Order: sequence, then structure tokens, then C-alpha cells
Amino acid sequence: MQITAIEISHHRLDFDPPFRASWDSKPRKYWDSTIVRVHTDAGLTGIGSGDLMLGFAGHEHLFVGQDPMAIERHYRTLNHINFHYGRCWPLDLALWDLAGKITGQPCWKLLGGLSSSVRAYASSGTLRDPAALADASERYIAEGFQALKIRFQRGDWRDDIRALQAVRARVGDKLELMVDCNQGWRLPQDTYAPWSLKDAITVARELERLGVFWMEEPLHRGDREGMRRLRDTVDVRVAGGEMTRELYEFRDLIREGCLDVLQPDAALVGGITGLRRVALMAQEHNMVFTPHTWGNGLGLVANVHLTAGLCDAPFLEFPYDPPEWDLDRRDYMMAEPCRVDADGFIRLSDAPGMGYALDEARLAKLRIG
Repeated sequence: MQITAIEISHHRLDFDPPFRASWDSKPRKYWDSTIVRVHTDAGLTGIGSGDLMLGFAGHEHLFVGQDPMAIERHYRTLNHINFHYGRCWPLDLALWDLAGKITGQPCWKLLGGLSSSVRAYASSGTLRDPAALADASERYIAEGFQALKIRFQRGDWRDDIRALQAVRARVGDKLELMVDCNQGWRLPQDTYAPWSLKDAITVARELERLGVFWMEEPLHRGDREGMRRLRDTVDVRVAGGEMTRELYEFRDLIREGCLDVLQPDAALVGGITGLRRVALMAQEHNMVFTPHTWGNGLGLVANVHLTAGLCDAPFLEFPYDPPEWDLDRRDYMMAEPCRVDADGFIRLSDAPGMGYALDEARLAKLRIG
């Protein structure tokens, strides 16, 4: 069997009203998706999605004519493209989907078969006032979620703590709570002062008091010494790594004891082929590996296969903050959105590959470029 073509398409769903993400002062008026299809001479097609595949044009010949099952070979080629051009890891996800279809196995089994499910945590994306956030937390419980991640960045961390306190007071121990501090990276329009190590320690003490499971991205992603000192000082788990780009950086984060929880996203960093290395490194060092998944449903499902099949993650991120961020907005490219069940788990089937399908009619209407 050979790869005959790699097809890349771009699509856009316009938003009305816009989505006001906590990490971006500029409202999001649309949601773009990039779909990668790997075609073969056997009539099978692998599908992946994630980053925009910038820099991939002109490199198709490195894959066309090759055996689709030579995934390690393809990973090394993509790694060189990543170094010289852009992040083209959705192709790796499409190759894993294709490998499952070729072998007749779901990806979670190809990756180790540890489990076909993973418990989800609802990942909020907006900055609600304390009362509204407490109301939302009760709705999450009613839908089966057992954990919730709350966004900080209201301008003053004390306001963030008040929102967190309102949730804890409302739900007690019915929800495990995480906090995303949003300090790991900055957008060009960000003008606020970033947290110092002392700021992060002060906030961490408040999070300990409120029984928070982890604090995410409490310092700039490159401040390994600060993260190590923070981790050594406080009891709350320190999480990060969602935008860390190179696998050797994860090696250094692990070796230097900077984090308790590693969060790379297979749609953005290393694909499944690269991140299974990181997942195993994390497990050998008694760390939690649970990917960031704030993308569309195809990338989410790929991370579910990786995590369920190989890891012992306590939770996996499930971006969901209705009505601003619902399943229709997030997963508009899918025939069926990725859902959680009544117990808060994402369940995978035995369908070959990733087990997802595209809404081709809708994608055709929303195609751009």
C-alpha cells in the first residue's frame, strides 16, 4: 500500500455572538479548522486536524509513494519540517487514523490498549462573575462532570480567587477543581504585568486552602527555574507544557523537576508518535501526563486515544463552556461531536482508527482559501 496524495482544506465557522476567551482580550468572531486527509492506493483515507499546516506546501513528495505504516519514518520527516518551517502534526494524527483503518483496530489499542475511556474535566473558557460561575458549576455536575477547570485573568488575582471561592462554596467536594493561571505565554495585545514567582506562590497558597488539584501555567513557559522553585515550595500540583514545542524541552522539564503535570497537545506538538515518548517519560518519573485539548473535536479525540490507550491520567481536558463554547461550535466539522457520558467519561469504540467521521456537507459550505 502507498500514500497517493495528501489533501489539506481550511474551513471557517462565523460566530454570533463572538466568543470572549479568558486568555484573549480580542473577542473571537470565528473558528477555523484545518482538515488533513491522507489518501492511499487501497482506497483508505486517514483524517486529522489541528494546526494550520503552515509550511507544509512543497513537502508532499516526502510522503507520497511511501508506505503509510512507516509512521516512525514519517514522524522524523515531520520533525524536520517542524524545525525549519511550521507545526504540521495533524498529518501524524491522520497517519494514525489511517494505520487503524489498515489494521482494522482502534488507535487506543494500537497505542497499548490500556483502556477505551478516560474521565473528562470540563474546561471553561470565559471569565464569569462569581455567582454565574457557581451556577455554571452546578450545571456541569448535572451533566455528569466530576472535575472543572476555572480560568483566571480577571486583572487582579484576588478577583479570580473570589470566583473560585464561590464555586467551592456552592459545590463543596462534588467537583475536583483545577485552575488555569494563563501565565505561560502572552498575546501581542497583552499589556498587564505577568506574575512573578512570589505572585505565583501567594496564589498557590490560596489554591491550597481551596483544595485545588492543580495550578496550570503559573509562570512563563520558559521559566524552568521558577517552576521548579514553585513546585518545591507549595503543595498544589504545578501543570504546564501545552505550548512547549520540542520534545527535548519536555525531557528537561522532567529531569529538572519543574512540573507535576505535563500537558502537551498531540495536535500541536509532536503528534501521537512524538507524545507517546513524552507520556512514557512522564510515567517513569511518576508524573501525570494529560494533554491540553483546546482545539476541535478531531484533535480532542486523538488525544483521548493517546491518553486512554497508554496512560493513567486522572482527567483529560474537555473544552466546554456553553453557551459561548458549545459542542456545535467546537465540533462543527464532525458528523457527531465528541461527548461525555452521564458519568463524565469519554468512551471510545472499537471502530478502526480514530472512530470519527466528517460532516462533509457542512465542511463544503464552510470551506475557505
